[in-house]
Amino acid sequence: MKKGLQTVAFAGVTGIVGMLLFGRDANAYIDPSVMTYVIQAVAGVIVAVGAVAGIYIRRAKKKVNEKLGIDENRNKEVESDEIIVNDKK
Repeated sequence: MKKGLQTVAFAGVTGIVGMLLFGRDANAYIDPSVMTYVIQAVAGVIVAVGAVAGIYIRRAKKKVNEKLGIDENRNKEVESDEIIVNDKK
């Protein structure tokens, strides 16, 4: 999995560097609606990075708590599963 991710990242970086080094000026019309696509792409990347960061932060916190012997459920109260029904008529 990491090998594939590294390959994708490398391909992306080399593509960007190639465009910057060997790109030419283009006189082209960019439709105003392209900005919506850019905003969607940026928002998608931000959400994905936030999700990945949250997962890794949660895993790191769990490992640190295990190493230090901290139980995060120590002060939580749990309700019982009993159901009491009063049949008064």
